[in-house]
Amino acid sequence: MKQRYTKKEVKEMIEKLREEVNYHRHLYHVLDKQEISDAALDSLKNKLVELEKVYPEFITPDSPSQRVGGKPLDKFEKVEHLTPMLSLQDVFSFNELSAWRDRIQKLIPREKIDYYAELKMDGLAVSLIYKNGIFVEGSTRGNGMIGENVTQNLKTIEAIPLRLRCPSAKELEQEDFDKKEIEKILRLINNGLIEVRGEAIMSRQVFKDLNIELEKKQVPLLANPRNAAAGSIRQLDSSITALRKLDCYIYAVITNLGQKTHKQEHNIAKLLGFKIFNQNKYCRDMEELENFHKYWEKHIEELSFESDGVVAVVNDIALHNKLGAIGKAPRWMIAYKFPGKEAITTVNDIIIQVGRTGVLTPVAILEATQLGGVTINRATLHNEDEMKRLGVKIGDTVIIQRAGDVIPHIVKVLFNLRTGREKDFDFPHYCPICDTKIVKLENEVAYRCQNKDCFAQNEGRLIHFASKQAMNIDGLGPSIIKQLVENGLVSDFSDFYFLNKEDLIPLERFADKSADNLIKAINQSRMVALNSFIYALGIRQVGEQTAIDLANYFGNFNKLKKANAEDLLNIRDVGPIVAANIYEWFKNKNNLKILDRLIEAGIEIINPMLKEKKDKLQDIIFVLTGELQSISRDEAKEKIRFFGGKISESVSKKTNYVIVGDSPGSKYERAKKLGVKILDEAEFLRLIKN
Repeated sequence: MKQRYTKKEVKEMIEKLREEVNYHRHLYHVLDKQEISDAALDSLKNKLVELEKVYPEFITPDSPSQRVGGKPLDKFEKVEHLTPMLSLQDVFSFNELSAWRDRIQKLIPREKIDYYAELKMDGLAVSLIYKNGIFVEGSTRGNGMIGENVTQNLKTIEAIPLRLRCPSAKELEQEDFDKKEIEKILRLINNGLIEVRGEAIMSRQVFKDLNIELEKKQVPLLANPRNAAAGSIRQLDSSITALRKLDCYIYAVITNLGQKTHKQEHNIAKLLGFKIFNQNKYCRDMEELENFHKYWEKHIEELSFESDGVVAVVNDIALHNKLGAIGKAPRWMIAYKFPGKEAITTVNDIIIQVGRTGVLTPVAILEATQLGGVTINRATLHNEDEMKRLGVKIGDTVIIQRAGDVIPHIVKVLFNLRTGREKDFDFPHYCPICDTKIVKLENEVAYRCQNKDCFAQNEGRLIHFASKQAMNIDGLGPSIIKQLVENGLVSDFSDFYFLNKEDLIPLERFADKSADNLIKAINQSRMVALNSFIYALGIRQVGEQTAIDLANYFGNFNKLKKANAEDLLNIRDVGPIVAANIYEWFKNKNNLKILDRLIEAGIEIINPMLKEKKDKLQDIIFVLTGELQSISRDEAKEKIRFFGGKISESVSKKTNYVIVGDSPGSKYERAKKLGVKILDEAEFLRLIKN
């Protein structure tokens, strides 16, 4: 006779099954240990799923059964990061690494710098947010400020806990946390917001197995584990992501839990139930950093995953705010790359490319060769000086190198293999496109074509304007733009918006459907975010981050358009040269005509953050005291002002909030005395996000 259970007993059974499954998941996927067989663990999961099917009222968001589920998405939603997800500057030699050390030491001359070295994994950077201990949001890096919500896909990764592990007070004491810090950590785990960041990766073995299966199905193979991981995370159907068996290592705890060093961040992440790379190492000096790099350069093939270098991080977190960032790159960490993958090929020709800013770049046309899972048929020669240093000729046998996303380049010419048929390449004195005499400006190694009407420059500007990071006009790539220009249909940005289907049909590779799709994509781009529009204009030295800074500072396009050089210099990281470039661009009559035509064409420039949130802190008065960890005081003030709030330097009864960081001053005591609402750093960031 079948035993019957009460609902209370079933609930207890489900909870015990969850605990058991999570225990063995953590052992296997995080600690690389195993107490029961895979089959036994699968049986436990199946039993849990069956019980939850019969009793769906007992399903919780952190149940192991919720890793895969739901209907496929139509598209990914955008997510604004609490703090920017910065990218890293790369160096390729110990001399360059030492130069980095010297630069940052000058900024903090009295500080002794130690380091934490960690392997740079070749995958996709992700942000994970936990609310009250439950995984609620996962996103990609995107442009550093705004990424894509891929929560459901990240849930399929077994190394990512759906509920944070709650460490014991004793475990936290061993990490040098005091009683107050321990209380804060436990409070945030159970009733707060915690963000960590890491790398979603595909192991070499999984990549190999996946390609074997694809080959059997006679479908195109995946190029490399990195692209495979990124593509898997961006599947609209999470069940497909689950089949890819991705992994995830955590390298940063963003929320201020009281951590004082980067090494401590890794240890905290492990205590919270995340997977970290245990061989990462504390380094007292540059010599130890170099030894760590050399060791893994020799033992790279022993790893289960792809790695392209070592990340060197200033270990003392208090120094991070003092060092700050340049654009999208933090000063306090750097990627020390391993020597790139190399191959031998032949230089079939050398051509000159003219970029959108007029720079002439020599490019080697190569005999096609495979390098790191990618077919390489071109390599940059950078400039005339580099060509002379290499001594490269047309017909030479050369060694090419590719490291990470760096454009392939020639590292060595094999002079001993010359046959005598090789030909010298003479760098031109005139632009190969418009025949204008080229010039080399002071303090620049590159030659430039000064003719702003040069066909190649214009084509480059049009390609940049339509690119994904700019106006994001899907399907409007270089080959289509070239056709449009050659057929006299487009000469500047604004012409895109006056195209119609009849203009496109006569062109090569266009039919009814493809013409309709392109016109639709152009129309969809008429509403554009302010920072994307600024970037799309192609103003010299205005990259994505500077465009974001300009959008945040001015709030709307007209204010930027009317700004003088002095206004522009008030923006952090905008120097005299960049300010002059921006100011001169908006004084150019031809540029202003193009802008007028874009507005006439119905371009609507919006600032999504401003439109939705500008008044959220309207007239609310803030005072800041103490040192913040994940955001600088200046950045915090910028955010407050951006959302309509006000900054005061003194605490009074009119003060609404006092934001308290580490080692607060007398303002903190006065706030307590007056009963003013006090926010710690995490609470402030949550207020901004909400």
